[in-house]
Amino acid sequence: MLKTHDFYYDLPEELIAQTPLERRDASRLMTLDRKTGEVTHRHFYDLVDLLQPGDCLVMNNSRVLPARLLGHREPTGGAVEVLLLKDQGSGVWECLTKPGRKTHTGTELSFGGGELTATVVGEKEDGNKLVQFHYKGIFLEVLERLGKMPLPPYIKEELEDGERYQTVYSKVNGSAAAPTAGLHFTPELMDRIRQKGVDIVPVLLHVGLGTFRPVKAEEVTEHHMHSELCMMNAETAKMLNETKQSGRRIICVGTTSCRTIESWAGEDGTMTATGGWTNIYIYPGYRFKVMDALVTNFHLPESTLIMLVSALAGREHVLAAYEEAVRERYRFFSFGDAMFIS
Repeated sequence: MLKTHDFYYDLPEELIAQTPLERRDASRLMTLDRKTGEVTHRHFYDLVDLLQPGDCLVMNNSRVLPARLLGHREPTGGAVEVLLLKDQGSGVWECLTKPGRKTHTGTELSFGGGELTATVVGEKEDGNKLVQFHYKGIFLEVLERLGKMPLPPYIKEELEDGERYQTVYSKVNGSAAAPTAGLHFTPELMDRIRQKGVDIVPVLLHVGLGTFRPVKAEEVTEHHMHSELCMMNAETAKMLNETKQSGRRIICVGTTSCRTIESWAGEDGTMTATGGWTNIYIYPGYRFKVMDALVTNFHLPESTLIMLVSALAGREHVLAAYEEAVRERYRFFSFGDAMFIS
């Protein structure tokens, strides 16, 4: 039986990237051969040389909501931080609040000098709050003005430019965290990739905060995976089916793109346009139905993401590659370097 601890590796804290590089595609790129475990060291702008005409790149075009609101409680003036998690409709959101015990049902909140106000209208079993927001105009526009990026807990630096925690191809608001493998792409690099005859298709998965939730279960199989909303349109499904039928590679940019297409694939790997909630949990022993290769960042020890990568390339290969990345002083996690597994 696989244990969560089997996916542990030792990471010096100074290798956790706190800020993005000046140039998105200047990050380092480690290649990992999933069959032999062989690694090479390149830069992300070299990715185009590793792709072949007819390959299909799958990208998650979700945008991160500036979902962190800093305000105060009325009438006491005590500070409050609210993190929007899930839109429940009619201006009500499921939220994480700090301090939680002081934001009980009935508490009134104010943000941006009263431009946005809110009332806590309920509490869930897990301690998350239901918050009713009051505002004039369009909520998303108010949020763009007042909200901050919900950066991962291991990033302590403030981000100067919020767009650096968005991919250049992001379109649909709804994520609580960025699909970070895509942060390395620039419009110019994408043009070069297309010119090589590689197809680029979108899917959508709104990344939930569960992506940062540590695996607490001792046995890998006992972990309960969080649910996330994802969808794929007919055009993408058709392109993926054609790519598969002609024997070419389907390459996912990031674990979220992978989880989307693997969620909706038939047993024979056929894709149909669909959408809904997925809690697919991929760990060693999983048989990939569609994905052939993966562009991804370096993930936290004992996380569901390092388990997914290990399902593709083998746990020993992945841990050996991570050890080499530590030796070579790669930058880790959201703003860190990338890996191409093929």
